[in-house]
Amino acid sequence: MAKICLCLTGKTLARDLEILAKYRKYADIAELRVDCLEPDERLMIRRFPEQAGLPVILTIRRKADGGFYSGGEGARINLLSRGLAFAEADRRRNFAYVDIEEDLNVPSLEEAARTFGTRIIRSCHDINGAEGNLAEKIQSLCHAGDEMAKMAVTPRSLADVIRIVQAAGETADIEKVVLGMGRFGMITRILAERIGSRLSYASPSGEKDIPPAAPGQIDVRELAELYRFREIGLSTKIYGVTGYPLTVSDSPRFFNAVFAMENTNAVYVPVPADSAASLVSLAEELGFSGLSVTVPYKEAILPMLAHRSAETVAIGACNTIVNSGGLWTGFNTDARGFSDSLLDFSGLKNLKRRRVTIIGAGGAARAVAFEIHRLGGRALILNRTVVRARDLASVYKFRWGGLDSQGLAAMGNYSDIIINTTPAGMEGSAERDPLPSYVFHGREQVMDLVYRPEVTPLLQRALAAGCRIKNGRDMLIRQACFQYAAFMGKELSGQLVSRVVF
Repeated sequence: MAKICLCLTGKTLARDLEILAKYRKYADIAELRVDCLEPDERLMIRRFPEQAGLPVILTIRRKADGGFYSGGEGARINLLSRGLAFAEADRRRNFAYVDIEEDLNVPSLEEAARTFGTRIIRSCHDINGAEGNLAEKIQSLCHAGDEMAKMAVTPRSLADVIRIVQAAGETADIEKVVLGMGRFGMITRILAERIGSRLSYASPSGEKDIPPAAPGQIDVRELAELYRFREIGLSTKIYGVTGYPLTVSDSPRFFNAVFAMENTNAVYVPVPADSAASLVSLAEELGFSGLSVTVPYKEAILPMLAHRSAETVAIGACNTIVNSGGLWTGFNTDARGFSDSLLDFSGLKNLKRRRVTIIGAGGAARAVAFEIHRLGGRALILNRTVVRARDLASVYKFRWGGLDSQGLAAMGNYSDIIINTTPAGMEGSAERDPLPSYVFHGREQVMDLVYRPEVTPLLQRALAAGCRIKNGRDMLIRQACFQYAAFMGKELSGQLVSRVVF
């Protein structure tokens, strides 16, 4: 069973012990990153395993391998030897593992480790990519049969992640740690057990003085509790949310909370993707049961589907895909999630005699336009790329325009309800307000599908002018309930939904 390794990157041993005490229940093993310690502290590492009270990996990572150690190799070898010196018969007082890079050949060091039961992790790190034949790399790492191989590479695309997963499968007979660093590699950390990796390295993200030991490491508490890492096995169903850059999504918190309360053997993971084709290939490689699809793939995913729901065909966008016997079926739950939320917000039963401005012309806007038309409303669609606004508006005989002075002037006749469907204003977005020049009058009802932050710059201005406002969190929950029904083949209990805190 894969284990969680807590990386200790404090400047002092005392601070590392504090961190270990605080997060001990989430970790199975700790890694003492000696390269992060102050120079004087490095001389006192020998007693750390006994003080830690759980198995500890001794690691001194060089800068070239993504670490912080900048001294010479001779001095580094001396530090490793110091950590292994004066070993005791009670192995719990010794380092359980020592991480030795593939190019470091010091027979005396290896002999000292083996003599007193310290196991060697033979590692390689590529902080720049994931080049070459990865399976051959894993196979070539171990110098002896009692060593554990560790390959950490940096996938630059989802295609690289697929290669990592395939390499892990091709070396199923080798005891190893295999992981992808950075944003794309996150899934290899959460699904370590599924790809045959013995350890998943994690850091405590809430500690300002404790830097992550490597790019893409997940918070140790999230790994243990949110993703229920220790419960993931070969029979666990895998779901997830995909998009790019996927910097903001609360869907994992919602679905994993539901799965935990139901005691359902399933996990929901984030999958940043650089193409729809690679996404589907990875999902099939890992046996995903379903995925939530976000920006920018709600339209690009359509050619990958064997079947599409009637709403998906009519809207021309898909935000939910389900794997049925190896074939993908697409659904659109944005539409009903949006309209149910809008009607609740507005207090209306329909949108007859209401004029609406829709900002954006992407996948979410397609679902919004479909529902505005279904409910009898008239709309103006404004988008930076005017041709996309025109193409979407033509389907429903709506008006259209650009995000310019002419478009803003046209809003005067379409301002009963204003709906932003773009990522503008989202945490991490370079664009803060999709309508910076529009002057609110206080009579508009304004809905922003962004939900983090809770009040976007657009909503702040509308609220200050006296408008009623609503963010996208309620829509997120409503459409997620419809997604759950598509994933699980049953409706989600409203009572259970009310208990979800995320």
